Amino acid sequence: MRGQAPPETDQAENWDVLKKLLPYLSEYKARVILALLFLVAAKLATTGMPFLIKGIVDQLGAAGNNSMVSGQWFLAPVALVLVYGLLRFANVLFGEIRDTLFGRVTERSMRRIAHEAFVHLHRLDLDYHLNRKTGGVSRDIERGVSGISFLLRFMVFSILPALIEIMLVVGILLFQYGWKFGLTTLIAIITYILFSVKITNWRRAFLREANTADSASNSRAIDSLLNYETVKYYTNEAFEANRYDANLKQLEQAKRKNRLSLFALNGGQALIISVSMTAMMLLAVLGVQNGAMTVGDFVLVNAFMMQLFIPLGSLGFVYREIKTSMINIEQLFNILEIQPKINDAPNAKKLVVSQGEIEFKQVEFSYRSDRDIIKGLSFKVTAGQTLAVVGASGSGKSTLVKLLFRFYEPTAGRIEIDGQDIQQVTQDSLRRAIGVVPQDTVLFNDSIWENIRYGNPSAGDEAIKQAISMAYLDDFIAQLPDGTATQVGERGLKLSGGEKQRVAIARTILKKPPIMVFDEATSSLDSQSEQMILKAIQEMAKNTTNLVIAHRLSTVVNADQIIVLEQGRIIEQGSHDDLMLSQGSYAQLWLAQQKEDSQ
Repeated sequence: MRGQAPPETDQAENWDVLKKLLPYLSEYKARVILALLFLVAAKLATTGMPFLIKGIVDQLGAAGNNSMVSGQWFLAPVALVLVYGLLRFANVLFGEIRDTLFGRVTERSMRRIAHEAFVHLHRLDLDYHLNRKTGGVSRDIERGVSGISFLLRFMVFSILPALIEIMLVVGILLFQYGWKFGLTTLIAIITYILFSVKITNWRRAFLREANTADSASNSRAIDSLLNYETVKYYTNEAFEANRYDANLKQLEQAKRKNRLSLFALNGGQALIISVSMTAMMLLAVLGVQNGAMTVGDFVLVNAFMMQLFIPLGSLGFVYREIKTSMINIEQLFNILEIQPKINDAPNAKKLVVSQGEIEFKQVEFSYRSDRDIIKGLSFKVTAGQTLAVVGASGSGKSTLVKLLFRFYEPTAGRIEIDGQDIQQVTQDSLRRAIGVVPQDTVLFNDSIWENIRYGNPSAGDEAIKQAISMAYLDDFIAQLPDGTATQVGERGLKLSGGEKQRVAIARTILKKPPIMVFDEATSSLDSQSEQMILKAIQEMAKNTTNLVIAHRLSTVVNADQIIVLEQGRIIEQGSHDDLMLSQGSYAQLWLAQQKEDSQ
């Protein structure tokens, strides 16, 4: 279903995450191949070290049994020690080269995926963002990107080296010491891997539960902090703390289950390793006693088993973490797979605004199938003129703005700008042509200057100063100690409603759109602020086509045309004077507001 996250996948699909990551590795194919070659070289060096230890032990044993230690007996062990040191250094050096080569691949992949997720979230429709939980989404992306880093690093740095080493050791033990050693080692490895996979898959439910609880608690905390003032207004600090604690309790319980299941996994792995090591050592001791093996062989088998089970032990840890990473990456890719409801048409062209005329033609719309909001609406905003839409709350006024911006699509009818159906043009060109001063202006947690420049990031300083002047912000900014560098706070909460509106107007002036929309821009302001905002709006509206959504009728007296909405339908249309003469709904609303203002 469009706009919704796909259902949680099963285990087989979980491994498909690896396939989804392959395109992100293609940019550095040569680096990946070179890193793998150094990986193999490092493992060959590691595998050669136990043979050198065997040679040293056997040489020293032979020297101990000889009454006269000649120069040859002395030099041979020393040479082997030097070669051993060289191999150990080569192992470390090759590993560092491998890490350096592959590090850039990992970092670039993380950057590309994080950027893609950010861009994708901005592509998704308004309906998705109205229903999402910011804290949960941000945590999913954070965990997913970190999971990608872990998965890519440890697949190359742990899984592949361990598998290469396992194959080499099993092959050496099998061909040099017989089937008992090879078979015992192979059975131990298979048992260890099967046990780890089985228990780790059993633990997946606990990991998912912990992730869900973690996202829920994070979402609850962020939601409460974003609504800090509302919490204070209703003295609901204790209520919010209890709700947050309830989420933390779920997280605590999920983590407890996860920890207990981890105990079962680690205990079982330790038992398998202990039994396997004991069996191999016993075979080697018997071999030495029977004369079939030397003490050096005993040391070699012991070194191989220690060398094998160290990466094998980490293999269990890495596998657990990789599965966790895959769950996290899966959530990230689930977000990337959500399809936006609003898409450009296959052959969409850029909107060309010549006059700026807007026309709604028999437009119908509903948020839900059982409740119509807009019903067969038709009207035209003539180029260069101002049309005001008034009506009671819930009549569909602000919905018109969302439809014009294509935050939603009409269920019937069409909207045209200069004769072009907005569903047949690109969303980017459409939204660039329209400037909006919304009722609830939300500013970024930055300076006044940067918030204004957001309307046109490439604008010069003079253009920004002119926008400030046209929005009548000069006097206000002059009173501030830091001037335009004043920080507005999160969502602009350090500024009053009128101040935020004037910043929004300056920002929109800087955008210089041919079409302007004012969505109840003065509905919540005092009379003095309203007059200043109206002056700024009148300044803006001189050379643009303007759609004004209004609650206060005093702000639309000078509009070229006014339409009155009631339950999604136009019930009256005309100028202020014409509507007053008709003594209809508009006149009644006017008289009611005049009476309210005089009290």
